[in-house]
Amino acid sequence: MIPFQLQRLDHLVLRVRDVEAMVAFYCDVLGCTVERRQDAIGLTQLRAGDSLIDLVGIDGKLGRMGGAAPGEEGRNVDHFCLRVEPFDVDAIVAHLRAHGVRIGEFGSRYGADGEGPSQYLYDPEGNVVELKGPPHA
Repeated sequence: MIPFQLQRLDHLVLRVRDVEAMVAFYCDVLGCTVERRQDAIGLTQLRAGDSLIDLVGIDGKLGRMGGAAPGEEGRNVDHFCLRVEPFDVDAIVAHLRAHGVRIGEFGSRYGADGEGPSQYLYDPEGNVVELKGPPHA
């Protein structure tokens, strides 16, 4: 028997080449806020609703431990998903385009709350981010 129950995504750690560009993207485009910085180890933590997105610069203490930087031939993760409300795909796409964000495909996908609308996009370093709306009625 497992002595615990999983609740939600606590945090995700991305190794990045340009911390400040990524902070600007996640804060200005997706609405995160800087929770705290630990410059001595090269970590910036962003608040994303109930979760955190941690950015680790590849040239910092933590980042150097992970090897080469992510790029076209190797990514940190396949993608990660942020649950958003309200979900108006036209407004979301217009907002992303206004910020020059590379937009991926839209579709209906299954997530933690069930099947619902989903928009893929790419952050400045090529990581795929999924914005997921509420489940279909």
